[in-house]
Amino acid sequence: MTTKTAAPMARERHRTSGWLAFAGTLALVIGAFNVIDGLVGLFRDDYYLVAQNQLLVFDYTTWGWIWLIMGAVQIGIGAAILSGKMWARATGVFFAVVAAIGHLAFLLAFPLWSVLTIALCVLLIYALTAPPPGAKAG
Repeated sequence: MTTKTAAPMARERHRTSGWLAFAGTLALVIGAFNVIDGLVGLFRDDYYLVAQNQLLVFDYTTWGWIWLIMGAVQIGIGAAILSGKMWARATGVFFAVVAAIGHLAFLLAFPLWSVLTIALCVLLIYALTAPPPGAKAG
């Protein structure tokens, strides 16, 4: 009788992945960085290195709102990754790509911060795609 009960329990075990726990934490950190970028863009226009007309596409206030909203979404995605939601992995990859492209456009404004955030986004993409399908953060 023990073999009958052991087989269903073996199928119910979920794979855990340290990469997903790392990815969830990293998504929270990147989201926090983007929230900081957004708040600085909204409240301190003179903080960044370039003049307002040299920033690609938008002014600092618009970038501030973009980073603030994106950061809040990434913090939510990070929490969902840590709770094991599969949709959060795909959404996390999408928002990491969007954030990396956004920081490429923001590179002239604050180069060191943008390069660091781009590197973290690339690491996040790998951490979200490396674990096998169905794995949970553990």
